[in-house]
Amino acid sequence: MKKILVIGGAGYIGQVVIDELLKKKKYKIVCIDNLLYGKVKNIDFYKKNKDFKFIKSDFTNLKIIKNLFDIGYKDVIFLAALVGDPISKKYPILSNKIMFNNTKKFIQICKKNKVNSFLFASTCSNYGLSSSKKLLNENAKLRPLSIYAKNKVKIEKYLLSLKKLNFTILRFSTAFGLSGRMRFDLTVNEFIKVLFFNKELLVYDQHTYRPYLHTKDFARLFYILLNKKNKIARKVYNVGSNNNNYSKRTILQRIQKFVKNKKIKFKKFGNDPRNYRVNFNKIKRDLNFRPRYTINYGIVEILNFLKNSKLSYNKLSKMGNYIIKNET
Repeated sequence: MKKILVIGGAGYIGQVVIDELLKKKKYKIVCIDNLLYGKVKNIDFYKKNKDFKFIKSDFTNLKIIKNLFDIGYKDVIFLAALVGDPISKKYPILSNKIMFNNTKKFIQICKKNKVNSFLFASTCSNYGLSSSKKLLNENAKLRPLSIYAKNKVKIEKYLLSLKKLNFTILRFSTAFGLSGRMRFDLTVNEFIKVLFFNKELLVYDQHTYRPYLHTKDFARLFYILLNKKNKIARKVYNVGSNNNNYSKRTILQRIQKFVKNKKIKFKKFGNDPRNYRVNFNKIKRDLNFRPRYTINYGIVEILNFLKNSKLSYNKLSKMGNYIIKNET
């Protein structure tokens, strides 16, 4: 069985990725996560699987990492970050430490130990603010606006400068959908939650665009990449679908087909000016990757979750990257 090391695997995307890979029964997985946002109950569930091990640690712990490399965990999925513009802005020093300084150190360890593959989760937020009418491909100018995106760009540049590391840079679309470590601070998820509970939704810059990708499609892609490492080494990919470039207004129109609440206010000039539409032809051509899960699928999925959940609106509103409980 192939041995996979998932860094930051206890988070929103990581848990879905680990679920998907364990179902294949082809991998032994070690997840390293320092649980910045507090304990995650789902990790206890994974412990029952003989092919999974969780280690609560910082990913720069050289002794732990070296031991794992020595026993064959040399395919690396790197998800560790303060994910999102608001949380990185709230904790700028920690964000720079984790997302640049520590990440760079970890990459150096990977290079020294000659890992088989290093799959780096970057973001389409790197494109920042674009007035281009054309969809942005991987060669488009990067215009990162936030600490989060700026650090992703710096690591991308560092990886591209290396000569002896089999990395793949993945500029992911904005995530939506369910996860064992749920987030309701993401655009699609948040809009659904607020409207479902018949609250008033305030939407800034309704005509700004962004691409979106379901959590299950994140997991599908990592499975594809783990089986095609020789073909995708040292490449950069936008991850998503041309059909999933949506404005906030369009997303709301989709949601309102399922939810009657119309208490929505629109304002201009919010704190997040990002606006970009992305071209995903390269990943479709090279890997035949086509997202399966649509915005409508995600809306129905999350609405069913909310209908069956006993959690209050306030409790659900705390599910997200808001407060760090284990700052290191």
